[in-house]
Amino acid sequence: MRIGVYGGTFNPPHLGHITAARAVFELLKLDKLLLIPDSQPPHKPLPKGSPTAHQRLELTRLAGEQLGLEEKVETLDIELRRGGRSYTADTLAAVRELYPDDELWLLMGTDMFLTLHTWREPERIMALAGIAAFGRSETDTEELFAVQRELLYRMCPTARIFTLTVPGVVDVSSTDLRDSLAKGGGSYYLAPAVYGAILRDKLYGTDADLKALPLEKLRPVALSFLKHKRIPHVLGAEQEAIRLALRYGADVGRARVAALLHDCTKKLEMDEQTALCRRYGIQLDELEQHALKLLHAKTGAAIARDIFGVDDEIYTAIFWHTTGHANMTLLEKVMYLADYIEPTRSFPGVDELRAACNEDLDKGLRMGLEMTIQEMHDRGNPVHSATLEADEYLKGN
Repeated sequence: MRIGVYGGTFNPPHLGHITAARAVFELLKLDKLLLIPDSQPPHKPLPKGSPTAHQRLELTRLAGEQLGLEEKVETLDIELRRGGRSYTADTLAAVRELYPDDELWLLMGTDMFLTLHTWREPERIMALAGIAAFGRSETDTEELFAVQRELLYRMCPTARIFTLTVPGVVDVSSTDLRDSLAKGGGSYYLAPAVYGAILRDKLYGTDADLKALPLEKLRPVALSFLKHKRIPHVLGAEQEAIRLALRYGADVGRARVAALLHDCTKKLEMDEQTALCRRYGIQLDELEQHALKLLHAKTGAAIARDIFGVDDEIYTAIFWHTTGHANMTLLEKVMYLADYIEPTRSFPGVDELRAACNEDLDKGLRMGLEMTIQEMHDRGNPVHSATLEADEYLKGN
């Protein structure tokens, strides 16, 4: 297996890191990419006010997910656990222990490549891994790269050095980006989920009021709570909520907020979900105590109200979006169906359900409830009482 190792302070991880990593991954035909945040850079201390090691690790993980390579990208905490100054030779040795039989490639930008001979144990570094250095254009880098390649080959004749041009790399200074974030800018250079996490945790001098976020800032914050694969669903639910709200007279802004936050706790496991239920005094029936998929609606509503200050109408739209209930409000119906039929959904009968929703909201709601009931029966699973009550209510009306 061919593995890329990309280290750095990632303070913060920005689109320059992401675009470069993706390009090198494809050009070198890597099988796996390891992102490794520094504990403490050997050449200079982290700037005052930098995030904690755990926060930089989380930002790096979120950035790595934006590559869209799924399990091929992994963020490692080996330098953070080791502590002290982060020397590349030691890190590569640790990676070699994890992958003793695989081919390692160390990824680095122009500046790092041109100073590699001054690093601690450069010969050991080149013995442990090939060097993959990237620049933005041939005219900017090739002449300098050629000189450095010659120097490194003299130091280590068996070195593997691969220099490449990555024209699409976003050129941004981390120092300038941090300054821009403190002044309310910087989002252009960050993946949305990374920017959202920065706003959420008030990093780099940001001070957003999470209870009064405009939609353009609520969206990235909401995305920072999600696994990457769930982002298209949530954005699709937002778009479908807009469409249904406009068609049936619901408040579009409230529908968008509910859609953006409806899955904010979806990635949590059972113990985390039940802990939130205890924290917020959420009572669970017997079925909910054992059905993980039912809990995120309740805990998500609680988080939406506690952290983002949503009102009761949005709270209940999130709370009931999984099961429904008898005599639902207009916004609850919109959220339930937006989650069900958003554009990325693909299951037998979804087109018929979409057509019913376009014809009449209650007709679509009843069809959706009955499809859920039938699916649960087919799988041999119990149906939540609120879903049955919602279906019976609609039959009587």
